[in-house]
Amino acid sequence: MTDSIDNNFSRQVAFLKELVRVPSDNPPGDCAPHAGTAAVLLQNLGFSVERHPVPAALVTAHGMRSVVNLVVRERFGAGTGPVIALNAHGDVVPPGDGWKHDPYGAQEQGGAIYGRGAAVSKSDFATYAFALLALKASPSGLNGTIELHLTYDEETGGDLGPKWLLDEKITKPDYAISAGFSYAVITAHNGVLHLEITVKGRQAHAAMPETGDDALEAANAVLTALYAERKKIGKKKSKSPGIGSPKLNVGLISGGINTNVVPDRIVMRLDRRLIPEENGLKVEKNLIALIKRAAKRKGISVACKRIILAEPLKPLAGIKHLAEALVRHAKAEFKTAIPVKGVPLYTDARHYSAKGIPTVLYGAGPRSILDANAHGADEHIKLSDLKSATKVIAATLRDLLRSK
Repeated sequence: MTDSIDNNFSRQVAFLKELVRVPSDNPPGDCAPHAGTAAVLLQNLGFSVERHPVPAALVTAHGMRSVVNLVVRERFGAGTGPVIALNAHGDVVPPGDGWKHDPYGAQEQGGAIYGRGAAVSKSDFATYAFALLALKASPSGLNGTIELHLTYDEETGGDLGPKWLLDEKITKPDYAISAGFSYAVITAHNGVLHLEITVKGRQAHAAMPETGDDALEAANAVLTALYAERKKIGKKKSKSPGIGSPKLNVGLISGGINTNVVPDRIVMRLDRRLIPEENGLKVEKNLIALIKRAAKRKGISVACKRIILAEPLKPLAGIKHLAEALVRHAKAEFKTAIPVKGVPLYTDARHYSAKGIPTVLYGAGPRSILDANAHGADEHIKLSDLKSATKVIAATLRDLLRSK
């Protein structure tokens, strides 16, 4: 089976380069063209590809322009064994500034491919597709189904990707492996709450500020309360290795009319990271109560609007089977210890877990997001990690589908 991966590696590298060269920035989220390219590339490998367009009204409601999710299903033996989903996302954050390489050039240099999405997570389109190709080349003794779920809205929440596929009953896997990196098996991750806070007052002339109701003064009280809360939650620690403590950040503030006018409206955006031990709805309720208490004063009103609430990924019963197989094969391939831990991010993996599907994260990449420059300039993936992760995934799938 490893011979298939070695022999096809030049094709795998070319496959990944083609994916990186097609922009799929989200925002703006016009991702159907990338899905079209990916579908053709997969068909050229001999796969039957299902194209599942998300209804335009739903896409627009989520602030995107086009989403087409791709599903590949390969049945082995009698097909009565487990159904295992491999999920990676093709949407990416915009490239931003500071690149030394063309973010859509897929330049190969120093044993790595550079470009936006090369690591997160177009690389795992290639990892999973070529691992599946290796199984097809040597199917003896296998029983079950492998599905590729290639989706396009992870950067804005995943509701139109895995969640939509699951809600629409397009798929019902027994296990799921989501895009990750090669040197750890991830079984837990943070959730996130984004709130938009609007503080309203009444404008007045700056020469007579007492005749108005200063929305910025009230917003300042809200910020003071939020930063006190940040210190408080920073003392809590997750029991999951690699997670750390909850986080709170106010990342955007806008408002006011002019320098000589008492501001009548201030809008803030808040990011609250949830550890696996927390419940998002409870955190949201308590935060809103805190904000309203802090802003309470005559002439001031405050409204809180949820932008996103993504619950944390928590280990489910049955996950041990997945994690042990990945650790065993990764340790043999990389000749190093492979920890099982959490990460302080949020991903599409949570949508599988929310449906009761044991889910882990594992794929191609270095020891950390920082090492890959993921979401940064000069994002890249080492070709050696790409090949080795493909071998680990293929060997793990073989174990999971092996006839008893």
